[in-house]
Amino acid sequence: MPSNYERMMQLAEDTFAVKNDPSQLDVDEEVINHLLKIHPSTVSEKDDGDGPVAWVLLIPTTEKLMHQFLNKEITEKELYERTPLNEKYDAVYFCSAMVLEEFRKKGIAKTLTLSALEKIRELHNINYLFVWNFSEEGAASSISIAKLAALPLLIRK
Repeated sequence: MPSNYERMMQLAEDTFAVKNDPSQLDVDEEVINHLLKIHPSTVSEKDDGDGPVAWVLLIPTTEKLMHQFLNKEITEKELYERTPLNEKYDAVYFCSAMVLEEFRKKGIAKTLTLSALEKIRELHNINYLFVWNFSEEGAASSISIAKLAALPLLIRK
């Protein structure tokens, strides 16, 4: 039986198929290390003792880059690459939330995301949450999180 980590990696590939879309951010160890330099709460994980059961990825960025992304002037990968370090951020890109099937509908992704947003907001005046939805579940989750965080939700179509 595959490990939780292997199952999470397969879930990421099945959901996003980043290997077939160079415009998406292909998250690897180098990307994670860079995201952690943007803010330590960009990457969140829930581990049940047998490995990860949920991953959440947020990217704090600027309003200008957010609008460029939403208007399809830049790709997800370019949003990540152009987000400057050591800046004041005013928008957060809800990049992804993945939960193994047997752990879904328990509020894990919502809790991880809201906690990460709260920590980011301690240092940054966040005015927007924005997404590029890949599933109906993701769309519903982002709406719920935006409401709970009292942030307007902007969606890339």
